[in-house]
Amino acid sequence: MTPAQRNYHDRMRRALDHIDRHLDDDLDLATISAVAAFSPWHFHRQFTATFGLPVHRYVQLARLKRASYRLAFRTDHVTDIALDAGYDAPDAFARAFRRRFGQSPTSFRSAPDWAPWRAALLPLDQSRTIMTFAPVTLRDFPATPIAIMEHRGDPATIGDTIRRFIAWRRTRGLSPATSATFNRFHSDPADLAAGPVRIDLCVATDRTFPASDGVFADTLPGGRCAVLRVTGRSDDLEDAALHLYRDWLPDSGEELRDAPLFCQRVRFFPDAAEGEAITDLFLPIR
Repeated sequence: MTPAQRNYHDRMRRALDHIDRHLDDDLDLATISAVAAFSPWHFHRQFTATFGLPVHRYVQLARLKRASYRLAFRTDHVTDIALDAGYDAPDAFARAFRRRFGQSPTSFRSAPDWAPWRAALLPLDQSRTIMTFAPVTLRDFPATPIAIMEHRGDPATIGDTIRRFIAWRRTRGLSPATSATFNRFHSDPADLAAGPVRIDLCVATDRTFPASDGVFADTLPGGRCAVLRVTGRSDDLEDAALHLYRDWLPDSGEELRDAPLFCQRVRFFPDAAEGEAITDLFLPIR
């Protein structure tokens, strides 16, 4: 990529970051183009050519994505979610939600159908394929006792496991504000031929729980780690993991420890704007 191309893409990313951080604001074309320092006369075509969808559709999808997360993973009232998504009434929100995801908001809250949901949000994920990474740092990670709820099988259905994990944490008083949240990756979600995907949903705690909870105690081992901070979207950390393995590791001179890749969810979407969510990805090294 030439310096001119990099500068152009950086300006476009500023537009996406501004939208993600200001979903509650009036996101008109003039404001967004000014953030990227482009002429408003041409910005609509530039945005569509770069990301494959118009500005107004990106904004609507981003708002509906936040709404869907609040429906699936939070207990907010549907009316509040509708208003925050930019709709004057719940029925207008319900029509738009069904048109985009194939379910009413109440039906999605009760039993999300993840396949059409993921398909509808694919343009948002594709818009972030043009991305840069923060510098990798080295950190001594302390051994951390955890409670684990395991997800095995199709990675597309992990949302159901996340819902159970969140509900369990609420009943046990393990708030993310006081008990750190981790994911541990035992397999490559992209390599389905290797067998069922196994991902651990973890909360830092030294408490023990009955077997009926469906969780078990373990420890994230201490030691040196290469850490890549991902700011913004973190639904799929595959590109970030690839950057660690493909780009950073060969040049680093470091050797890997026999321990799985894991991440800490430092700041969550939708509690924070998606552009301000923080995930630290840890690669254990010797």
